This record gives sequence, structure tokens and C-alpha cells, in this order.
Amino acid sequence: MSEPIFVDLSDSKPTEIESLCMKCQENGITRILLSKIPHFKEIIIMAFECPHCGFRNNELQSAGSVNERGHTITLSILNKDDMNRQIVKSDYCSLKFIELDMEIPANRDRGLLTTVEGLVSNAIDDLSAGQPIRKATDEAVYNRIEEILATMNEYKEGKPFTLVLDDPSGNSYVENRCLPSQDPQIKLRWYTRTAEQQAFLGLQNDQTPAEEAAARAARVVASEMVNEDGIPEVMTFPANCPSCHAPCSTNMHVMEIPHFKEVVIMATNCEHCGYKSNEVKAGGPISDKGRKITLRMTDAEDLSRDILKSETCGLSIPEINLELTPGTLGGRFTTVEGLIRQVHDELKDRAPFIQGDSASEEGKKRWNKFLENLTAVADGQRFPVTLIIDDPLSNSYLQNLYAPDPDPEITIEDYERDWQTNEDLGLNDMKLDSYQES
Repeated sequence: MSEPIFVDLSDSKPTEIESLCMKCQENGITRILLSKIPHFKEIIIMAFECPHCGFRNNELQSAGSVNERGHTITLSILNKDDMNRQIVKSDYCSLKFIELDMEIPANRDRGLLTTVEGLVSNAIDDLSAGQPIRKATDEAVYNRIEEILATMNEYKEGKPFTLVLDDPSGNSYVENRCLPSQDPQIKLRWYTRTAEQQAFLGLQNDQTPAEEAAARAARVVASEMVNEDGIPEVMTFPANCPSCHAPCSTNMHVMEIPHFKEVVIMATNCEHCGYKSNEVKAGGPISDKGRKITLRMTDAEDLSRDILKSETCGLSIPEINLELTPGTLGGRFTTVEGLIRQVHDELKDRAPFIQGDSASEEGKKRWNKFLENLTAVADGQRFPVTLIIDDPLSNSYLQNLYAPDPDPEITIEDYERDWQTNEDLGLNDMKLDSYQES
């Protein structure tokens, strides 16, 4: 006898409770199961059935933590086969059909594990529900929605369109059919949440504007404090653990990287739940150009090079089809070996749709082979390979073993950012023409 898909072995069976049917107002049965999607997160699956009127409903809710940043996922649907792509839509995710200029707002009471076709079908059902009333009360709106419904039915038959998922919780996913490579039909962009989005997620900002200003001033003063030997000290300031929300401490240190620039290193260690994290942010002004650094790795010594990967930096190793979009892993200051191992662990733990009954055997073999190749590079068993770090803000650094002379194994290319890259970085909205030197 086969076990349920994604079952959590700590829960042997679903919990059944009696609940009200919203169709006939009689009592039905709701079944609740706490489960876990491999390489994704914990979820709560709920299914309702009414024995009186036959009404059925099911939904999915997140039982995991909220990511540190939100993201938007832009998916280009090119043919009917793309309608079968699996999608995890969190409770806080909104949908937008670009060609129709139609947006479906987030519904905090309903998360979905479905396909693109399922999302389109749900939208058609929701829009069709009120059409008889609209036809009698507002024929213009009725006709407009009929046009939208006709177009969405064409989508189900394979007409190309663009779907955007905007999730401030960062917990929505679209199936990548090109793993381990980047899917050319998927564009992922991470962003910092606004105060309104924080409130929408139920995340409290404990600091008032005055307290935030004082904290910023304290950090500026802290960065300027040095000990008697002239070495910057490690400063500590209170914070809340992003995992368990218990009070913890964050250490901050301002460091000067030789032949590069000043960076700020922050590390958090929670004594309550054991959560650990570290992040690196580059200081100084925004560079006029982006920078691509290419390292030809020929021996194990290259694995010990120091590397600073900023949060805006993309990373790739063409020989093993590794390609990471900007924002993946955040900022890191480590060695080349350490970064590759972090990439391995992150992909192994977080890549959805690779394990379980929904994944094809061919896809599983290809994924496992990719992880083996990644481990071989980190262990120094596969040479030569090429490591490419591409940072549109030029805030990433790779150690030059021959400094101050040029490194024969490193190629540095500076380039002009295009308009879309500046838009993604929020640089197009900066108006500095009116600023003058005092």
C-alpha cells in the first residue's frame, strides 16, 4: 500500500473536525493534515466535504517561516505544455496577467498547490460567478468580462501570455523545468518589503521612527569606534531572531578589504533556537558600472581564495550548468570552496518539485548528477572549471593571489548597466540633478 504524497511521518492520520457548510448551512467534515513538501517547507492541508449538499473545498496554508525578503516571479507561457507547470502560491501572493492588465489580489485565507492551468481555471470560475447579475445591472462591465473570459479560455488552449506572482512573504514557487540551469521563461526578482507589506504579513516593527533614527545613528557611531590599536571593534546591538522571534544579539564589524573597499559584516546567533546567519554589505557609493569577474580554476589552491559575494551578485559555473540569479544566498564573505558548499546546501534543501511523486525519474537523475558535480568541484576533484561572478553594482570581490600585480587566472570586465537592470535596482527613480556641492 502506497503512502500519501509528502506525508509527515510524525502525524499518522489527518484530524477531523465538524464545521459549518457555507452552501447549505448544515454541518460537514473538515480534515486537517500537517505535512511537509520535500525541499520546500511545512504546510497545512485542509479538505472540507458536506454530506448534505455534496459541496467540497480544499486549501493549503503555510506553516513555515516568512523569508527575509519578498519576490516577484515572472513566467512566460509559450505553449499548452507550459500550462502543466506546478505552482506553489502562498496565502500572501497576488497574481497578474500582463496582457489582460488584470490583477488578482492576495487572499490570506487561501494558498494553493496547483498548476498554471489550475490558476487560470480558478480565475475563470471566479469571474463567471457574477456574470448573470452583471448582465442585468451593468451590461458594459458584463461585455468586458466576457472578453476577458474568452481570452483566458484561449490561454488554456495554448495562447502565449505572461503571468506574474508577487509574494511579499517570498514563499511562492514556479516549477523550473531546466534545473539545474536557470529557466529562460522564469524571471525572479527579490525586493525589500515596505512597511505596509510588513503589516500585511503580520510582522511587527517594534521601533518607532525616532527609535529607528537613533539606531541608525548608533550604527554610524559604532562603525567609527576603534580600539587603542586603531582596529575597528566588533559592535553588538539587540535584535529579534528571524526564526523564533526571540530576543538575540547581532554582531557588526566594519572591515577594509585590501585592494577593494570597506564592507560591513553582520552575524546573528540565536541562543534559543540555534539559528545562525551572516551577511555582508558593501560600503561606499554606488558604482557607475557593473563588473563581471571570471576565475579559471585550475587547482585546489583556487578554492581557498577569499570571495565577497554581494546580495546583488549572480554566480555561474558553465561546466556544470550552475547559474544563480542575483539575490540568491544574499551577501556572503567566505572562500570559493565555502561559497560552493553553501550553494550546494541551499539548492539541496530548498529546490522544490525535484523530489516526490510529481518529479520525473529523468529529472531526479539529472538533479542528483548536478549535485554530485557541485560536490566534486568543492572537493577539488574536478578541474579546470570557470567561476563567473556578475555584479551590476560592482560590490563583489575575488582575491587576487598576485596583488598588486594582475592575476593571470582572473579576467575583470566592467560594463554599462542597461535600463532594466537599473530599474530592478531602483536607480531610475533617483533624481540627483538638483543636488549641488555646498
